[in-house]
Amino acid sequence: MSKILFIGDIVGKPGRKSLAQVLPMWKEKYKPDAVIVNTENAAHGKGVTLSTLSEIDVLGVDCFTGGNHSFDKEDQVKVCFEKYPKLIRPVNLPGTFEGYGFYRFSKPVVVPFMEPDKSGNYKTVDQQFLVINLHGTVFCEKFFDGQLSNPFLEVDRILKQEAQKGDIILVDFHAEATSEKKTLGHYLDGRVSAVVGTHTHVPTADAHIMPKGSAYITDVGMVGTRDSALGTKFENALAKFLDPELKFKNEVEESGVIQVNGVLIEIGENQKAVRVEKLYEEISNIK
Repeated sequence: MSKILFIGDIVGKPGRKSLAQVLPMWKEKYKPDAVIVNTENAAHGKGVTLSTLSEIDVLGVDCFTGGNHSFDKEDQVKVCFEKYPKLIRPVNLPGTFEGYGFYRFSKPVVVPFMEPDKSGNYKTVDQQFLVINLHGTVFCEKFFDGQLSNPFLEVDRILKQEAQKGDIILVDFHAEATSEKKTLGHYLDGRVSAVVGTHTHVPTADAHIMPKGSAYITDVGMVGTRDSALGTKFENALAKFLDPELKFKNEVEESGVIQVNGVLIEIGENQKAVRVEKLYEEISNIK
C-alpha cells in the first residue's frame, strides 16, 4: 500500500507559512510515501522563485507541479528549473519553455499484501512514481502566446514514452473547465493511479475512485486566505469586476483565516487507487 499526499495551489506567503504548519502534522498523521505540491502561485501569488521553492522544499516535498503562472517571475525561471529538477510545468505548453512536463522519482514503501518475514516485518521495495503535469485548453486561450497542444494526445505520448511497469502515476491537470477535467479523468481511468485537478483554487466535493480504479477530484483547492478572491484581495477583484477597463492589481490577501486543501490517495495492488480522502485545515494564526 502506497500513499500520495497532494496539496493544491500554494498562494503567496500565507500559503507557504500555513503549509509549513500543516504539512508536518499531516505527514505525522497520515504517513504518506510521496508528497506533491502545486507551486505555480507560491511567489506572491504568481510564479516561483528560488527562495519560495527552498521554503517549501525543506518540508520534504517530492515534486513541484505548475500551471499558467509558472513563468511569471521571468528573471528566476531558468535558475529555478536548473536547481530543482523536480519542478515541472504543463507538458503541452506552446513553443519552447524551460523545464519538463513530467518527473520520475522513487521512494521506499512497505508492501503489506506480501507475507511478512520471520520477524513479522513486511518487505520494503523501491516504488517508482511518475508525475505528469497538463494544462487545460478550454477558456485558457489567452494564457500563453501560441496555442496549447491537446492535453489528451500529449498525455498519451508521455505515457507511451515514459511509463514503466509498476509505476504509480499521478496527473495534475491544471484547467478551468470542469467538463474538460472530468473527461480527461474518464480518458485516463485505469491507465494512471490518480488524476487531480488544480487551478480554480476552489475545492470540489467529488473525490472518488473511478470505475477502472483511478482516483479523481476535479479541483483540490488552494492553500491561501479563505476570505479572498482566490487568494488575492477582494477589493482588487471587485474593482476589476465593476470596471473591466481597469488593470487588475495582484495583491495577495495576507490577513485572516488560511485554508489548507489537500487530498490523500491510497494505492493498492496493480497501482490502482483503493481510497481517496479530501483533507482540509484552517489556520487562524500563521507562525
